[in-house]
Amino acid sequence: MSSSLQAKLLRALQEREFERVGDEQSIRVDVRIIAATNSDLTEMVEQGSFRQDLFYRLNVIPIHLPALRERREDVPLLVQSFVDRLGRSETPPRTSVVVSQEAIRQMMAFHWPGNIRQLENAIERALALTPGRSQINVGDLPQEIQQRDNNLVDTTVSLPEDGLDLPDYLHHIERGLLRLSLERTGGNKQKAAALLKIKRTTLVEKTKRLSADS
Repeated sequence: MSSSLQAKLLRALQEREFERVGDEQSIRVDVRIIAATNSDLTEMVEQGSFRQDLFYRLNVIPIHLPALRERREDVPLLVQSFVDRLGRSETPPRTSVVVSQEAIRQMMAFHWPGNIRQLENAIERALALTPGRSQINVGDLPQEIQQRDNNLVDTTVSLPEDGLDLPDYLHHIERGLLRLSLERTGGNKQKAAALLKIKRTTLVEKTKRLSADS
C-alpha cells in the first residue's frame, strides 16, 4: 500500500479510531488485525518502502507458513483433497479417481513456485484432460512437473579423463545452490542466506556477480 495509506492504517491501529471519507466524526473501533503477505517486509523496511512503525505494530504474533516445497509430505493429502473436490464438481461427478504413485512422486519432487494454487491448477488440468478415466498418470501432469530433474542441482562429482575447468564447475554449483535457496524461501534473501550459512550481504553480492558472469 502507499505511504499515505500506511500512515492512515497506523493511526487507526494506534488510536483505534478513523473517519469515513468526507466525514469529520471519528468512529471508535475494537478490532483484531490479521495481515498476510508474500513479500519480505524486513527488506522493504530497510529499503524504506514499508513503514518500520507499522511493521512492528502488525508483527505482534508472526506466523510463518512454509512454502509447499518445504512441506512436501503434504502433497499427497492435498492432491487427494483436490481430486475429490474437483471430481465431484464435474458433470457427471467422478468419485473414484486415483493418482498413480509415480505421479505423486513427481509432484513431491517438484519445487512449486506457485505453491498450493499451482498444485490445484495441475490437478484440475489433469482431470480435464482425462474425462472418463479413473487414474491420473505422470503424462497427464503439466510438462514442467514431468521434467522435475531440471529443477535439481547436479552434485555428482566426477573427473573426466581429460580433466575439467574447476572454476567453471564451482561457478555452476554455486549458482545452482543460490537459485535453489531463493526458490525454497520464496525469494527471501535473509532466509536463503541462512540456509547457505552465509551473510545476507554475501548472498546479494554473489547473486549479482554470478548473474553478471552467466
